[in-house]
Amino acid sequence: MNVILTQPSATPVIQALRSIGYNARTAISDLIDNSLDAGATKIHLNFEYETGVIKIKDNGSGMDDETLQIAMNIGSKDPRKKRANNELGRFGMGLKTASFSLGKRLSVYTKKDGKYYERCWDLDHVSGCNEWQLFTEIPKEVKVLLGEIEGESGTIVCIDKLDRFMGFGKNKIIQENSYYNKISKINKHLEFVFHSILEKNHVQMLINNMEIYPWNPFLTTNPFTIEGEIQLLKINEHRIKVQYFILPHASHLSEPEYKEAGGYRGWRDHQGLYIYRENRLLYFGDWMGMFPKDAASQLARVRIDLPNEADSDWQVDIKKSGINLPDEAMKRLSAISGIARKTSRDIYYFRNQGSQQKQAFKGSLNTWEQSGLDKGPQFLLNRNHPILSELMKNMDDKNIKLLNLYLKFVQLGSPSNIIDSPKVEEESVQEVSDADKSLIVQFAKTLLEIKAASNPDDLLNALITQPAFDGVNRTTMRKILMEAGIIESY
Repeated sequence: MNVILTQPSATPVIQALRSIGYNARTAISDLIDNSLDAGATKIHLNFEYETGVIKIKDNGSGMDDETLQIAMNIGSKDPRKKRANNELGRFGMGLKTASFSLGKRLSVYTKKDGKYYERCWDLDHVSGCNEWQLFTEIPKEVKVLLGEIEGESGTIVCIDKLDRFMGFGKNKIIQENSYYNKISKINKHLEFVFHSILEKNHVQMLINNMEIYPWNPFLTTNPFTIEGEIQLLKINEHRIKVQYFILPHASHLSEPEYKEAGGYRGWRDHQGLYIYRENRLLYFGDWMGMFPKDAASQLARVRIDLPNEADSDWQVDIKKSGINLPDEAMKRLSAISGIARKTSRDIYYFRNQGSQQKQAFKGSLNTWEQSGLDKGPQFLLNRNHPILSELMKNMDDKNIKLLNLYLKFVQLGSPSNIIDSPKVEEESVQEVSDADKSLIVQFAKTLLEIKAASNPDDLLNALITQPAFDGVNRTTMRKILMEAGIIESY
């Protein structure tokens, strides 16, 4: 059979690679993976506003000329091949795609057995000639910024022309305070993603000469943290390790400790599964379709450790930030997570605290918390508020449910959460999520039970006037109530 050898056009492919979906935090994390795979024990990250460069310098094994050339190729590794233990890379794409998501020029200066080697991708040049032309020398204006590599080996990765990170080449470069705010967010991300490696492997990471300290989301040093039994599961012939952790109630944490333990997304959005591959965090803060998030489960965090050969089963993506739960794992992880969630609920509502209930409250006294979400409610009620916790401790289940429903509507009806409510057409039947339908039905039944509405018109009027349902018109509301058997056709 005859074949034709084709070569992808360089310019559109490069632009596609720049748009895989990295943000600055995940891009920098991917670049650090390369240093760790090279056996580095010290990694310096430098963000220089004045010169407009990002440098990552490590004391790893370095590369000779052939290895460097392979590393700079697009797709330098077969993801199906067996990798060494603890190896983080998979596709041989991270160095290039992560760098290109930040800026248009990537320079690598490396040292192996005392000899230096260098390469440079300049996307302006690639776009200009529309060919895969890789420079064998780093431009002088960049090289002067790199300095020397101490010892016999090591590597410096330098990214400049930072159009996507700081607006290079555009009309407006970001302000210096915004620039360093981005770096602060990167710092928080790295201390979280690499916390196990920083704790266990004696690796030191620094940003602009300030050391990055690990942030452990499981609060393993707190005596009130509950650590579940470590369970070894065999999923598709690969052994994975699972352990749940139940964090202390707010009453056992000082206010700074409570704020710190909530992480940068807040307590509610840090509950769920934490998936690690070779001690590097890949994914967190979700029950991955097994359960919904709720306030009472926010103390539960389940750690899952994967070997790198399980990547294809869990569909780990190039960015190492997207993942899918295998069907074979769903049932067993659901059972373990269910136990963790029940324990969290018991502690959250003081069902099993014993004499610890008598201890003074020390939790946050703020009634509202920022959600940390780009979409959806911007502010959430603090369900760990000590007054609320004390109140719920003395209530029966029926009244707890009523109070929780009321608080949910207080939260959804906050002016800051409804300021951008969409306008709706009254006549058409809309698409409404199952979660919203459930909330409408639950609220309608409660209004009828407490006799706040006595007929279908009163009930519909009460529901339509709720800020939480501003996006649902009367026609759709009536259809939902009819399908639930709450009202008859009229």
